[in-house]
Amino acid sequence: MLAKCFHCGLDIAPQLNHHTSVLSKRQSFCCIGCCAVADAIVKNGLEDYYHYRSEFAEKASENEADLLQRLKVFDDDSILQEFVESENDVSEIQLTISGINCAACGWLIEKQLAKLNGIMKVGVNVSARRASVTWNSQQLKLSQILSHIEKIGYHAKPFQPEQHEATFNQENKAFLKRLGLAGLMTMQVMMLNIGTFFDLFGHIDAETKQYFNWISLLLTTPVILYSASEFYTSAVRGLRAGTFNMDVPIVLALGITYISGVFATAQNTGQTYFESLCMFVFLLLVSRYLEHSARYKAVQASANMLEYMPTTATLIEGDTLTPVLAKSLKVQQLVLVKAGELVPVDGIIIHGQGQLDQAMLTGEFDLISKFTGDQVLAGSLNQLGTLTVKVTASLQHSTLNQINKLQTQAMSTKPRIASLADQFSQYFVIVVLVIACVSYVVWQQIDPSEALWVMVAVLIATCPCALGLATPSALSCAIANLNSKGVLLKRGDALEQIALVDWIGLDKTGTFTEGQFVLTQCINPSQKPDLDYLELAASIERYSSHPIAKAFRDYESPHTVTEFQSEMGKGVSGIIAGVAYKLGAASFMDISIPENMSACNVFLQSDSDLLCGFLLTDKLRPQGVDLINDLKAYDINLISGDIAPIVKSVAEQLGINNWLAEQSPEDKLNTIKVAQANKHVVLMVGDGINDGPVLAQADVSITLGAGSDLAKSSADIVLLDNDLAKIQTIFRIAARCKSKIKQNIGWAIGYNLLILPLAVMGLLSPWMAVLGMSVSSLIVVVNSTRLLK
Repeated sequence: MLAKCFHCGLDIAPQLNHHTSVLSKRQSFCCIGCCAVADAIVKNGLEDYYHYRSEFAEKASENEADLLQRLKVFDDDSILQEFVESENDVSEIQLTISGINCAACGWLIEKQLAKLNGIMKVGVNVSARRASVTWNSQQLKLSQILSHIEKIGYHAKPFQPEQHEATFNQENKAFLKRLGLAGLMTMQVMMLNIGTFFDLFGHIDAETKQYFNWISLLLTTPVILYSASEFYTSAVRGLRAGTFNMDVPIVLALGITYISGVFATAQNTGQTYFESLCMFVFLLLVSRYLEHSARYKAVQASANMLEYMPTTATLIEGDTLTPVLAKSLKVQQLVLVKAGELVPVDGIIIHGQGQLDQAMLTGEFDLISKFTGDQVLAGSLNQLGTLTVKVTASLQHSTLNQINKLQTQAMSTKPRIASLADQFSQYFVIVVLVIACVSYVVWQQIDPSEALWVMVAVLIATCPCALGLATPSALSCAIANLNSKGVLLKRGDALEQIALVDWIGLDKTGTFTEGQFVLTQCINPSQKPDLDYLELAASIERYSSHPIAKAFRDYESPHTVTEFQSEMGKGVSGIIAGVAYKLGAASFMDISIPENMSACNVFLQSDSDLLCGFLLTDKLRPQGVDLINDLKAYDINLISGDIAPIVKSVAEQLGINNWLAEQSPEDKLNTIKVAQANKHVVLMVGDGINDGPVLAQADVSITLGAGSDLAKSSADIVLLDNDLAKIQTIFRIAARCKSKIKQNIGWAIGYNLLILPLAVMGLLSPWMAVLGMSVSSLIVVVNSTRLLK
């Protein structure tokens, strides 16, 4: 049985002999790196690490020279500007640290970094695997800090804070400060007033009650001026924009109640509701804080992709390997990606093979084998093998960056129902203000002492906070759920349209088939060898990016092609040795197709002769049949540019009754327009290669493939992992989202209709109105968060 390394716990090969004294005993190590780490820990007086640790450390890096060379890139001014906050000579950075297993790891990192001359403060968050380091930039470089962490067996890199997280943290601190103050003051004021209301202190004379009122006023004032400041700002912004938002009645209720309380206290007459004021602000802040947290959770899955945004890369320049910033890479440059490293940019593998984890893009954790000629995407983790990758897009234009931008765009798009709810809220606020004023006038005739409080109760109880939260809270949670499953929405209102769909158009090639065409037959009526025509076809298709072109790539392409042209949905053409050739569908040919070639779906034509026909077949995606079975309730139509026999065969295999063959892009577009003219809400599913106009025309569209230019795609929804089963997931979540929005709006309107008569009739005191309004908002937020599951 092999001995275990004292530092990392791995087996020690018999031929290795690395030892040092730790805890007064001679210990064995698997490599010189682990031995050096242990020796450094002992020499720095940190042996207690081995007492406190609950798990073995990660295996140490053995090549220190390579490590230092790689880390020098972090001293670049551009990276310091991006990740480091500096003031005079004091710099601070947030680091993501991998390899932290327990509290002892955090203790070790803090103690070890504290030994460096120039370190001012170190804090390690073990649960978040993150460290905050403050140092004197004149005495110490960032690369030295990172190197020191690496030397003790951990791997650190600058944490790239997402915009939403930075905003969340800032808002979170402000929320908690306001919420904490409001909560603290509410408890104090409630304690004073409940004791008075219920005579808990025995008989209290008038002077003591007045004293309690002054104390309550003193405690309530910071709540009104500081904790409630957000409501004033929002109301003023709304009024400046010419709208009455939901904070207008809140501000009026707060202002009226507070000012009347001040006068009542100063004049020692009338009623005060300081406890209701504090509770109102506190519960409002609680509901908004929960909504704020739910929104953060909803976008967290999307924004977490930025943690996969590569920072550095290894540039290949001849025989030299140079560490550079990933964002500095340019198209056509070569980079080396070793096992365990992130792919720095989108590119093509020109040498090597590996197994990549693309979970951050697709939501699927299965490793994907990649070979020479395959595309790789920025942020993918190379788990096995070494790859040489040619850059095809800069980091700024990478698929990963596009996804993050499009997710932000989707979150900011309002569906029609949300816009209607916003408009309704504005009108509802005006109605509430009118009813509150009328109630005040009427109660002046009935009981003037209660008129003001009835008006306040109306303003508070009917505040449309829940209505304002009904749609955005549900929508953000639904989009987040889809993002986590590898479904990218380019506009938020696509979910609303999906829920209304009753007619579905399906492209065949590349959508329900895998787009991996295989040449199965060549019908050649001439005496020339088939190979001659295959080489002509291969030469022309060499310039095409259509999936059909791949079927000819196994053949030589010896001919030079000039004046190459591609016509969407028809075929390609070019001139070889002065002869014009066409290669494509029957509709692209100038000559009628003879009977003996009727089974073919691709034809080759010279100036005036039809040379031959090819039969290309494609394999169905395995999820296709299950998807069609799940969508039986819809009007499903298979629309393809392929020949009728092949389209019919695919339709029969999938169980689709309605199919159209030999459809040009114009024909497909007309089919969609006819369906829409017949009052159908149309969903189009295509591969995004030649279906652009059709995808744009449909009410909502879905396309496949993470490798395409997502920003230019005409589709509203992209399946990043090409899994057709996700379409049913989209329908299901869209239906749930629609249901939740209806539930939220129904509850918000129903609550207001129920509570309004009670408030107008004077049956609702201000504190009851506060409680009812807050509970209403909380119910909406909690109901929406169920969409995250």
